[in-house]
Amino acid sequence: MKSWRAQVLVCAGAGCVSSGCRKIRDALVEKIENHGLQQEVKVIETGCIGSCNLGPLVLINPEGILYQKLVPPDAEEIVVEHLIKGRPVERLLYKDPVTGKSIPRMRDIDFFKYQEKIVLRNCGLIDPMNIEEYVARDGYRALHRALTAMTPGEVIDVVTRSGLRGRGGAGFPTGLKWQFARQAAGTTKYVVCNADEGDPGAFMDRSVLEGDPHSVIEAMAIAGYTIGASQGYVYIRAEYPLAIERLTRAIEQAREHRYLGEDIFGTGFHFDVEIRIGAGAFVCGEETALLTSIEGKRGEPRPRPPFPAEKGLFGCPTVINNVETLANIPVIILKGADWFAGFGTEKSKGTKVFALAGSVVNTGLVEVPLGTTLRDLVYKIGGGIRDGKNFKAAQTGGPSGGCIPAAYLDIPIDYESLSKIGAIVGSGGLIITDEDTCIVDFARFFMDFTQNESCGKCPPCRIGTKRILEILVRITQGRGREDDLDRLEELCLSIKDAALCGLGQTAPNPVLTTIRYFRDEYLEHIRDKHCRAGVCRRLKKQPAVKIS
Repeated sequence: MKSWRAQVLVCAGAGCVSSGCRKIRDALVEKIENHGLQQEVKVIETGCIGSCNLGPLVLINPEGILYQKLVPPDAEEIVVEHLIKGRPVERLLYKDPVTGKSIPRMRDIDFFKYQEKIVLRNCGLIDPMNIEEYVARDGYRALHRALTAMTPGEVIDVVTRSGLRGRGGAGFPTGLKWQFARQAAGTTKYVVCNADEGDPGAFMDRSVLEGDPHSVIEAMAIAGYTIGASQGYVYIRAEYPLAIERLTRAIEQAREHRYLGEDIFGTGFHFDVEIRIGAGAFVCGEETALLTSIEGKRGEPRPRPPFPAEKGLFGCPTVINNVETLANIPVIILKGADWFAGFGTEKSKGTKVFALAGSVVNTGLVEVPLGTTLRDLVYKIGGGIRDGKNFKAAQTGGPSGGCIPAAYLDIPIDYESLSKIGAIVGSGGLIITDEDTCIVDFARFFMDFTQNESCGKCPPCRIGTKRILEILVRITQGRGREDDLDRLEELCLSIKDAALCGLGQTAPNPVLTTIRYFRDEYLEHIRDKHCRAGVCRRLKKQPAVKIS
């Protein structure tokens, strides 16, 4: 393989593509050729580097210099000053938001410095359309080890001892799920990757498929070997065209190199992967609705039990994991259960990827050990609240999650700690709000989303979410009544108990947590006809209350 003096990595995640990164790439290629450097410097289109608010981004290795917010005319200066003269271009470097000082190397920027990348180990560093770059970073070694040196039981043992839990929201032990499917009766079994990521503001799974699709393919093949399946499906929403394009190419390359197909590594094991594209229904993120959709039926959840591991796709035992869960598998096989379990907490092992969004200075894709505090995510990695405003709340787990107030800024982000305060880790959406957010309108927004996305199959979700939304709308319009909060809580608890699937069961979480921690703000809307944030237009605004 040819060696290069320098690699110019152009971030080409969906966010940077939309902000014009390919014009930057083309300009860099042109200027490199104009200066005769095409045999020394390679330009690579990568997946998401992470810091979405700084794009378009370019990372130059081996120095690790990061350039931000580029436009095509910057290419000439980068080539001449950096690639020819060896001097980083000062004006294009990241600036510390407090000191204003330039920070040339990506590893020294707080946003990256405090991360621990396992799932995102290859994103932003390799060309996702080139299988050789994945192989060069130990790609498909884990599959080879599993097929040639481990029994299915040994694979399950490693995954179980690692403590890996499902990253799609439920947090169910992955090794246990695989064991159930392996023990289930039946000669035909399936492996399904849930890539139907529909939470507002969430883009973790999309970014992995855009930046490192082979890690998911490899993991699915390992899962297939472990449970006795020969066919896998990736269910991905149509709104992810870039991820679909790169995943499609990765599957083709894996087949060409015989990492998929017949007799993999000469072991007699057969496994293949196909893509199924969903229409964007949020309910299809629920595993039984997803399986129903793959079967060609309307995406509606099924009663459980039986669970998919016993009776899933086409009535056969099925393992279904989301993208992030699967991306952990190859590195766990290679580095061992104890290594992975060294990250995180006693019961929440490993790392978690979050889509950090909202009112923070630094937004984007972050991966940290489970147990990292909310304060560290907001203030160390996120750079604090924009414009010097006060932190108000964090919404974790998307529309099915919970609202965490400032009093819990030091809470560890793990499954057990968040559950105690009524929130969930969820799939990884993390929206930060400041003092200008109306918490009642915030809850209304999420309830509006889940009510619209309800499949309507069960009355508690179909009717109950509609009634909750009507009450919230009435409160934001100054027509709230004294008994509305009691009515909301009663409705929420009834829906959680009676809804058929996870969408309905968790839909009330934003309402319950905002009432629990911001009851005074609800009462201001109802009794005083005031919206302290000035968001609810039919209400009067009062001075914002400072939150310490």
